[in-house]
Amino acid sequence: MTAHDVARSLPDIATLRERCRALAVLEAILSPEEESRYYSFTSAWSEDEELASMDNGSGDAWSIVFSPAGAFLRGFDHESSMSPAVNDEELWPGLVDTVPDVFSAAVNEPAFSYEGTLEATVCLWRRTDDDRWHAGDIDFPDRPDPDGAERLFSVLLDPTGLAYHGFAEDYYGKTVDLDAVREVFALTPLTPSLVRCLNADRSTAALLADLSHIGYPSPLA
Repeated sequence: MTAHDVARSLPDIATLRERCRALAVLEAILSPEEESRYYSFTSAWSEDEELASMDNGSGDAWSIVFSPAGAFLRGFDHESSMSPAVNDEELWPGLVDTVPDVFSAAVNEPAFSYEGTLEATVCLWRRTDDDRWHAGDIDFPDRPDPDGAERLFSVLLDPTGLAYHGFAEDYYGKTVDLDAVREVFALTPLTPSLVRCLNADRSTAALLADLSHIGYPSPLA
């Protein structure tokens, strides 16, 4: 899998935004400690932008900026031979060369950069009037998962919640209710019983601040 495969597999912007919200809510339920969460979503990252992100704490990350212009995605596999760290701090040829100007702020965002260079081995974008996602014209290294796309985005690309379910059981080391995961993926308003199915020690009241931050539907009493 490469960025080109991800571009063909991603849903439309609105669907992707809601999937990112669902991932962030599941993390908020399963992990009360924010610093331990893989997936997050900030509904007011700026005045007119939202940010979805993944950070595994070991150097791999992705970010998606949702804006009136569309959506810009960057992923970074720190072990990839396409990393700027092993290419004299230069981005891989073709990675961002054709990114539209409307996403230049995201390409140059300090939060996504290290010493002035975008930390990225994957870049994708889709304007609001586009009918598909785009990636640059890239000559990939001849190796499995050359840009880290499969490792970075396998959970995000699965609309069923099954990939997240497998990840969560492995990462949190406990049984996770698949039906409950799928309810959150469907953006079902949280109920106390749904939250308890995922984490018996969490309550809807304790999640209110997280849900507001994420922009998820308000819980039901």
